Amino acid sequence: MRISRKKRPDKPLIPRYFSNERIRAEEVRVLDNEGNNVGVMKTKDAIALARTQERDLVEINPKANPPVARIMDFSQFKYQKEKEARKQKQNSHIAELKGIRLSMRISDHDMDVRLQQALKFLNRGDKVRTEVILRGRERGKSELGFEVTKRFCALVEAEFPIRYEQEVTQQGGKITAIFTKK
Repeated sequence: MRISRKKRPDKPLIPRYFSNERIRAEEVRVLDNEGNNVGVMKTKDAIALARTQERDLVEINPKANPPVARIMDFSQFKYQKEKEARKQKQNSHIAELKGIRLSMRISDHDMDVRLQQALKFLNRGDKVRTEVILRGRERGKSELGFEVTKRFCALVEAEFPIRYEQEVTQQGGKITAIFTKK
């Protein structure tokens, strides 16, 4: 069986609204186009009233007793809700954890390249994890790895104020630190 790797949206952008004949309730509380209360009436009568005004009857609050429906242009209402949802989604940013890998024998130029990457990540609002992987005899000289990591963090801090979420620590064969901007 083939596994699909495509990302699917978790849930639709807007909740589902029922309109006209899709409304299941027998009676509904009807609001007119301006939001004034028309009263409780049978769904069929409310749909007929909406049709005389050349509009749709849209169920706004299905959990109320009786459910609340409004006479409005459904396509315009749906467009406005989608527009609000897109704007809300655009403004929300989930901070990702971005990794930058250093080595014990890193050159100055490579350190500058990693510094530019870290600054780019921090400007976007992401967290940065630096890691130095110790190989072979490097495990015996872990203090050099600590120095490299601390030097890198000092370079970042000179450009940008940062806050440590995890101080420089050694976990097995890795020396890591996690920081984000203040």
